[in-house]
Amino acid sequence: MEACTVSELKVHSKHNCYVLSAEVMSRLQDEVSVSVSLETGTTVIKIREGSFDYQGATEHEGEPLVMLWIYGGKVINRKTGVPVMATWSTLNGYDDTLTLEVLEPATLCAFFFDTYIADNDGEVELSIVRI
Repeated sequence: MEACTVSELKVHSKHNCYVLSAEVMSRLQDEVSVSVSLETGTTVIKIREGSFDYQGATEHEGEPLVMLWIYGGKVINRKTGVPVMATWSTLNGYDDTLTLEVLEPATLCAFFFDTYIADNDGEVELSIVRI
């Protein structure tokens, strides 16, 4: 059996932070993303079907992933346990879920990041269940 190698990578909240301007965030929320209102209670979000294919013209298989931006009301991501007024998350794969305790009505935005969108293809459908 081979030995395990452990590495560490520290990510600093100032030195390694890419700042998004208010204008960029406004465009992301209003023009780029699709959004839905979240009411108070427990909400479970997952990818139901589809994929993000960033090489659509090739035989490259798309990935089931999506970026999420939640803002406008207090929520708790069950994975972190911290009440916040805004947070980022991702869904990676069909088995990944995001469970939110929505303490105040909020907005969920879903979108993709890419450096070249001309060859993008596909879409994902999210399941958003309020328990």
